[in-house]
Amino acid sequence: MSVGELFNPRSIALVGATDKSGWSISTLANLRAHGFPGPVHLVNPRGGVVHGQAAHRSLTEIPERVDLAYVMVPTAAVLGVLREGAKLGIRCYVILTAGFGEAGEEGARLEAEITAFAAEHGLTILGPNGNGYINAAAGVTPYGLPIPSPLLRGAVGVVLQSGALASSVLGFAQARNVGISLLTSMGNESVVTVTDVIDHLVDDPATRVVALFLETIRNPAEFSRVARRALEAGKPIVALKIGRSRLASHTAQAHTGALVGDDDVIDAALRQLGVIRVRSLEDLIITAGLLASSGPLPGRRVGVVTPSGGASEIIADRAEDEGLELPPFAPETVARLAEIVPSFGTVQNPLDVTGYVLIDRTLLGRALEAVSADPGIDLIMLLSEPPKVAPPDPAPVLAMYTASAGRIASSPVPVVVVSNVLTDVTEFGRRVQAETGFPYVAGGIEHGLQAIGAAVRWSEQRERALSRTAPLPRAVAPPEGASGMWAEHRAAGLLASAGLPVVPSEMAADESGAVAAAERFGHPVVLKAAAEGLGHKSDVGGVRLGLGGAEEVRQAYREIVAAVPSLDGVLVQPQRRGGIELLVGVVRDPAWGLTLAVGLGGVWVEVLRDTALRVLPVDAGEVRTALTELRGAALLDGVRGGEPADLDAVADVVARVAAFAESLGDGLESLEINPLLVSGSRVEALDALITWR
Repeated sequence: MSVGELFNPRSIALVGATDKSGWSISTLANLRAHGFPGPVHLVNPRGGVVHGQAAHRSLTEIPERVDLAYVMVPTAAVLGVLREGAKLGIRCYVILTAGFGEAGEEGARLEAEITAFAAEHGLTILGPNGNGYINAAAGVTPYGLPIPSPLLRGAVGVVLQSGALASSVLGFAQARNVGISLLTSMGNESVVTVTDVIDHLVDDPATRVVALFLETIRNPAEFSRVARRALEAGKPIVALKIGRSRLASHTAQAHTGALVGDDDVIDAALRQLGVIRVRSLEDLIITAGLLASSGPLPGRRVGVVTPSGGASEIIADRAEDEGLELPPFAPETVARLAEIVPSFGTVQNPLDVTGYVLIDRTLLGRALEAVSADPGIDLIMLLSEPPKVAPPDPAPVLAMYTASAGRIASSPVPVVVVSNVLTDVTEFGRRVQAETGFPYVAGGIEHGLQAIGAAVRWSEQRERALSRTAPLPRAVAPPEGASGMWAEHRAAGLLASAGLPVVPSEMAADESGAVAAAERFGHPVVLKAAAEGLGHKSDVGGVRLGLGGAEEVRQAYREIVAAVPSLDGVLVQPQRRGGIELLVGVVRDPAWGLTLAVGLGGVWVEVLRDTALRVLPVDAGEVRTALTELRGAALLDGVRGGEPADLDAVADVVARVAAFAESLGDGLESLEINPLLVSGSRVEALDALITWR
């Protein structure tokens, strides 16, 4: 299968071409209007003239080589076209026709036939049930809906699991002056998949950023592979992944016939892979456009230059939401700005240079130069935008924007230009940008700051990912015949055998044994019921805490035996006090595999639901980052005189637990430690459960 050949044919046949079809009319019109240099052959079983051009009755009648067949015939006739084309040596196809896997059992059967035939004959197929693609970089546009002019060529590759949204995305990209390299409408992905196209775009010199609209991630392992390739190549992936709500999940299943993974796990996986997840089509294009223009952004410290005090307040609020810092300007910057900004203005970050910019056209540019020299700033957000309407004499406007573009280009730190609100870039605005070199403008403060925050996070995540050193876990043979749920007495023993820190315990078969064990540990102690399949011991009265003497131990033993008749024995452990209780769980997600959850533990797990997720493997650095994401992260710093947790020690233990879980192989369903007690640098599992598949 050659995706590169699919997107770069030298000759095309439109199979099923007819004057009655809007798809057929649009596809040919697109190829003619946007510069496809090769021959376009029309195929109609009746022959004659179609779209003002002589049509062939079959592919066989075409007297020269065909590189791509664009198929618009009825559903039942598609396989016949593939059979004929394969005999003629045609290897690449776009199938517009619907009525396959998305249409029920019979459609799925027909699609399976196509997939099998393609595999047998080495065919590359985009679709079925897709509009085709727009290779703007090469001027190849076999796309079944009208393409608005002008088709802006640029560095954003767009991959969509929705045909209906493709034209809307294309139109919005044009409205924001974002050029595309390639846009594909994937259809049912019978042969060519989203990951195949991403793979192609990673290697495509015309593409700097990949924008995805995803209904589902069909093959998480393959998606992870190509996402890592993109990250290593320095090509950001921006994704709008739907299916967060329960309703949306069902809708996506009905639309694509594919299962949607748990969204929290998907969110964690995308973050780890450096994929920027956005929440709207607008953010998809605006963020991709910014990254295509700016590349990585070097830090979170933003200097803001704007002619509006109101905008300054909005920016301050939204910057905090995005985790961006607006540090005070250095004294030398303040002094320099005081000479520039009118006396009725205030020199601070965000900087409002005031409406005096309408009188002094150099004011904004001179302020930008001063802020760009500030040693405490990583990047600048400049509020500006290209003009909307051409004046009678555009020369002064062009000169002004040329000067602005020069200042921005010569800035020692990146300058991101943002408009106040989200409006279209007009034809004159595009002309100004093209002729003066004025940079990409992110549309609106809301979307612009979201894009800046995303670009900064991507840059940080890429740096972390490239330096990550998660070791491959050493395979450990699961215990012979391991199955079902292992309660604490067996689970903790397995963890301890792997060298993980577990609270000491002894199994007691009777009252005397419990008393003797308590004496060896020293009071106070804890007694816990030990029974096969017993998960939540406290729910059935199987736990007694703070036992201070032999008689209390005896009484507690009797109470546990009465509450839990089918005992294997009673666990005796020393009582631990103080510290912070964490949950560490590893569970097998049906799509993404083993997934780590770390958060506040003990009795708070189900109440607070304060956990951070990571898909395995992880290293200690990634775990430490996860701990800082918790809403209750401040508890680990020590509150009201409490001892702060040694986060490095915690992260090391949690990473070792995760690696051990991986080492147990496919037989493990879940492993849970709750609580993992953290007291300073002492980290110790107080309870554990393991469930085998």
